[in-house]
Amino acid sequence: MRTNYQTNATPLFRVLTDDQIEDIYLAALEVLERTGTRVYLEEAVSLLRDAGCQVTDGNLVRIPSWLVKACRETTPERVVIAGRDRSKRLALEYNQAYFGTGSDCPFLLDPYTDERRRYTFQDIYHAAKLAEALPHIDFHMSVGLTSDVPMKTYDRHQLLAMLQGTTKPLVITAVNKQGLADQYEMACAVLGGAEEFARAPLFVVYIEPSSPLSNTKEALEKVIYAAETGIPMIYTPCPICGATAPATLAGILVQCLAECLTGLVLAQLARKGASVIIGGVVTIMDMASTIMPYGAPELPLLSAAMTDVAKWLRLPMFSTAGCGDSKVLDEQAAIESSLSIAIAALSGANLIHDVGYLEAGLVGSLDMLVMSDEVISMVKRIMRGITVDREHLAIEVIDQVGPGGHFLAEDHTLRHFRTEFWQPRLMDRSRVETWQAAGAKPLRQRVREKVLDLIEHFAPTPIPADVEKKLKAIVSRADQRYAGEGEKALV
Repeated sequence: MRTNYQTNATPLFRVLTDDQIEDIYLAALEVLERTGTRVYLEEAVSLLRDAGCQVTDGNLVRIPSWLVKACRETTPERVVIAGRDRSKRLALEYNQAYFGTGSDCPFLLDPYTDERRRYTFQDIYHAAKLAEALPHIDFHMSVGLTSDVPMKTYDRHQLLAMLQGTTKPLVITAVNKQGLADQYEMACAVLGGAEEFARAPLFVVYIEPSSPLSNTKEALEKVIYAAETGIPMIYTPCPICGATAPATLAGILVQCLAECLTGLVLAQLARKGASVIIGGVVTIMDMASTIMPYGAPELPLLSAAMTDVAKWLRLPMFSTAGCGDSKVLDEQAAIESSLSIAIAALSGANLIHDVGYLEAGLVGSLDMLVMSDEVISMVKRIMRGITVDREHLAIEVIDQVGPGGHFLAEDHTLRHFRTEFWQPRLMDRSRVETWQAAGAKPLRQRVREKVLDLIEHFAPTPIPADVEKKLKAIVSRADQRYAGEGEKALV
């Protein structure tokens, strides 16, 4: 009988110890109690005051640690979402990692001309089609910010394009509370009602506070509406080390967590049991260019550390990977994408977004998305780890083959090579003569060809005609709401 035997089902990785996490958490509680946070919505101020928070200067709210603890206890540690294809479900729970795109990049590198231009509705649809077709993209955000629709309702148009292009679960943005309400109505129309949305929400809404320690009226209205209607919410900041947050990595983690906990507390005060996902895009400021770099090594390091904190708190985590600062798909983009994807997967974050970003989040690249899907596939194989049991130890087949033999003709090889070996789709392993005969194409060319093939030939599952008509009516109604204000598209 074997005793005290341990196995690693996957590789193990961690940045912070429990003691370090506790220090960060306690420091965040001190910030909320001592420094406080600005709350720019009277309804939210009233909820916090009535719950026992100290309010001074009109909207400076100090949140006691006991209230944070009480609200943590009513926040679900598990969130399940599903696409309009209800079988495509994601369980956001401890160490379950999923990859997806980012949202609202203003610019696209045109896959036909390489022109850097603004996104259109059709580009948003194409991005959704690619997300649907790529097997290792688990959820979808819009990638781009559509410019050829009215600014005040662009979010509804983007959701329409996303729903037309993919059946996977979604993460959305909303202009304001009304924008979120319209998109919730659209989701309920797709699913057949609010009850089905409640069983497994079609989307999570991304809501962002303003660093340092400020919460806008628009963000807070969305928090309260999402809590009341059962929409899972991501409440995460984008603090920048040395600019909108301290220049130390531990300091930015403290501030980031304090900002996340503010949204969590308010959500629970609006409705106990509201689903809240924490995290954020946590990086440095490049002191030479002043950009917020997505390819800096500090970003995956901080994201992994924040994931350690989220797991310690038993809260779902919104992380970042598959992105970078290169202007085109090149060696730099490949390095930045690969490192961040590997570290994010190892960290065990739940919703890992921004796959496909270039130029520090200004460009949503379909090329970067397709290449990163291949990287995610490779990393997922690494994360499967190594099975160690009698069959996989292969003692019998080693004995059968013996010294000097080979394993090519063995049944054991046939049983296992397809599951044990990762198979590339874009990476090239052919002999040089074969590669030359096929045109000697570098990876970026093979990626571009796949992008164009998916745009031109992949057909996503269509929305039923009657449902699509309802969605377009909701979008049209939203447009009409602002028609008298001289609203124009971005372009």
